[in-house]
Amino acid sequence: MSLERPGQGYPVQPRGEVYDLVSAAQSGADNETRLRAVAALGKSGDPRAVRPVADLLKDADPEIRQASVIALGLLRSGRPVDDLVARLRDPNEHAAIREQAAVALASIRSTGAVRGLREFIADGNEDSALRTRTENLLKDIGAEQGSAGT
Repeated sequence: MSLERPGQGYPVQPRGEVYDLVSAAQSGADNETRLRAVAALGKSGDPRAVRPVADLLKDADPEIRQASVIALGLLRSGRPVDDLVARLRDPNEHAAIREQAAVALASIRSTGAVRGLREFIADGNEDSALRTRTENLLKDIGAEQGSAGT
């Protein structure tokens, strides 16, 4: 899913404008505005964006939830790890969002993120295809089960 269209994305914002993006992401006039704002927050690198974007993981719109997961993966903060693990583990969540949550956790690479991914893989009640993709993500980052350093 592309979050931006050529010429229509928000440019990366100066740090002082992050609150305008948060406002647009939370209550923008339309879905496209909200999606572009979430994408810009993810690209901003601003730590003030982490909690508002994590709060959007509970949005009613699955596109907003998916954009939020992607943005959190880009922000690479350890603070929303529990929220991302909850998205990954939610059997009622869309499969694409669950998979993207695993990708985001792998990009964060914190001890808690790796632990959450390992616990997901170990749960035999979870979707086997998603468990396999998650296991491959851990291998890609060198954090497969039994690896030293995490």
